[in-house]
Amino acid sequence: MLVLSHRPEVREAIVNAIGRRPAPDLGRVTFLEASGIAEVLAAADAGSVDLAVLDGEAQPTGGMGVSRQLKNEITNCPPIIVTVRRRDDRWLATWSQADAVLVHPLDPITAAETVADVLRRSIAGELPVAHRG
Repeated sequence: MLVLSHRPEVREAIVNAIGRRPAPDLGRVTFLEASGIAEVLAAADAGSVDLAVLDGEAQPTGGMGVSRQLKNEITNCPPIIVTVRRRDDRWLATWSQADAVLVHPLDPITAAETVADVLRRSIAGELPVAHRG
């Protein structure tokens, strides 16, 4: 699972909220932390990402923009969850094409349930096919 934020404390908060085992039926997850878009693009291009959790306020490129770019440019794009600071920003997830949204401060139960739901839908093939640019 890839976690993007330019701030290490935000990456740590995301990892801690999700936990190493978000659901018993999914097993343990391994986190790959990224501080910039180049790392995200390289991991996504390599096909080494099962799920990406992107900080909507990452700098210089926010997670919402990265989400939209990945969804439009990566064939078989992995599912994406975007984190936002304000509940009112959830609507931007529609534009970013994210599969789910989490709001800071992250609630560990909600974060784990959201990750588990997105992973299950991905495994079942229920997520929309990525646009291809």
